[in-house]
Amino acid sequence: MDSLKDVLAANDYPGRGVLWCTTGDGTARGAYFLTGRSPASQARTLRSTPVGELIVAATDVREHDRLRHYVAARRTPGWLVFGNGEQVSTVADRLDAGQAPLLALDGLDYEPDPPIFTPRLTVVADGNGQAWFGAARRSAGDRATTNRLTLHVSELPPGEGVLMTTYQSDGQHITTGAPFTEIRTTAENSDTLLDELWSTLPPRLRVAAAVFTPGDLTGAPIREASRPSG
Repeated sequence: MDSLKDVLAANDYPGRGVLWCTTGDGTARGAYFLTGRSPASQARTLRSTPVGELIVAATDVREHDRLRHYVAARRTPGWLVFGNGEQVSTVADRLDAGQAPLLALDGLDYEPDPPIFTPRLTVVADGNGQAWFGAARRSAGDRATTNRLTLHVSELPPGEGVLMTTYQSDGQHITTGAPFTEIRTTAENSDTLLDELWSTLPPRLRVAAAVFTPGDLTGAPIREASRPSG
């Protein structure tokens, strides 16, 4: 099992990512990060709202883009949902309606952004250290129907976690990321986990990152790149 730093350092462009891990203090934590290449992707901010959400919004006056601007994390009674797109709200609404995590994650599709067809990544976590990952991915072949992966993770010991990223890149070619990667972290708490994550993301592509626990989104530490608004 490789370290979080080594996994991200080997990926020139991870895109967006979701992480669920247990830090050294024994607390289960989630993390979400954004990187971007284009001016539109870099002109974004990640901020908390009074209603218990983390949203990705534009830092300039450009129009709303549903593939770039969305609720990235939502806290509902009994659940934390986070991910890389508008499906976060869909899954949270399903959980509120009484659906179990696996059903709430079903029926999602990858993003309509050819030629990459970005995977939609979603994590549902309860208050007991359990998490359900969902990934809606396009086939590597010619088939257009969605491959839907679900992964149930529980009883992670301190220092271990699971990471999903939308992309994998060697610096020249970009493909969709691995279905999931098990990682190790040396972080002891939310602040050091954010430090570890942020310091390893490619500096020229960093946009924002946040670390949170299931019961607290408004207090989540957030890190953002310093760029002038355009």
